[in-house]
Amino acid sequence: MLPAVVKLCCGISYPHLRSMAGLQWAAVAVIGQELTHLQRLGQSRRHARPHAGFRNNERKSEAAKPVPSKEEQLLYVHRGQEAMRTALSMLEDKDGWKVEITESGGDVICSKVMPGARKVFRLEAVLEASVEELYDLLFVRVEEMHLWNPGVRHNKILKHVGPETIVTHEVSAGSAGNLIGGRDFLSVRHGCKQKSGVYLGGVAIQLESFPPQAGFVRAEDGPTCIVIQALEEDATKSRFTWLLNMDVKGWLPKTVVNQALPRVQLDFTTNLRRRFTASSALR
Repeated sequence: MLPAVVKLCCGISYPHLRSMAGLQWAAVAVIGQELTHLQRLGQSRRHARPHAGFRNNERKSEAAKPVPSKEEQLLYVHRGQEAMRTALSMLEDKDGWKVEITESGGDVICSKVMPGARKVFRLEAVLEASVEELYDLLFVRVEEMHLWNPGVRHNKILKHVGPETIVTHEVSAGSAGNLIGGRDFLSVRHGCKQKSGVYLGGVAIQLESFPPQAGFVRAEDGPTCIVIQALEEDATKSRFTWLLNMDVKGWLPKTVVNQALPRVQLDFTTNLRRRFTASSALR
């Protein structure tokens, strides 16, 4: 069964390869490494750590779940890789972007209307943190995000799939002046480290074992991505590019959503900067 799944994944991706360029190649460069690793790994031995804020029945439910099979692992990895490839393709397409916000500190948010009339948002900023520091905070220690970002109530890793793919459940607080109420997200996230920088991609998934949580609207990410690259003149600083592509669901008018999402990006970046400023003060 495993070779068949590998062929399926490769078969889906192959038609895109001839047209890939730039960042897209980075997104797929590690597919072969991932598949080889997973074949050697066999069934994953890693389990998500319990989160103090989760209800007991949720912890028991997760603990009782079987370890993902090799076939499931490969499909999760492929889903994350494909989401990253698609999101990077959207970033590389320079046509149609419109400037929404220009901050005095240099942060810029642009928007673009995609097929289906959904608006996506691209934030570009320079952060005083290294590529490695940002990768560690945003991917490796993603479960700690609520400690520095008030917009997140909790972010729990449900499954570790290979070395660089995880399945997460995130619950957000009301954000952007409470224009968008609390949402929960179920996503596959993939992290790819290359010489040119770090690429973090994600996309919504559905799990029968983890339905939408009571009291929250299940929103959907993606495909979305973050690109982190060291500044040539100062490797202690990073160029941070974030493609926000989100369907918040619910009954909110598009005009309200399109006003709120850029504010979500600015708030996130502000909290990220505060986190590193606080860390620097403790050194």
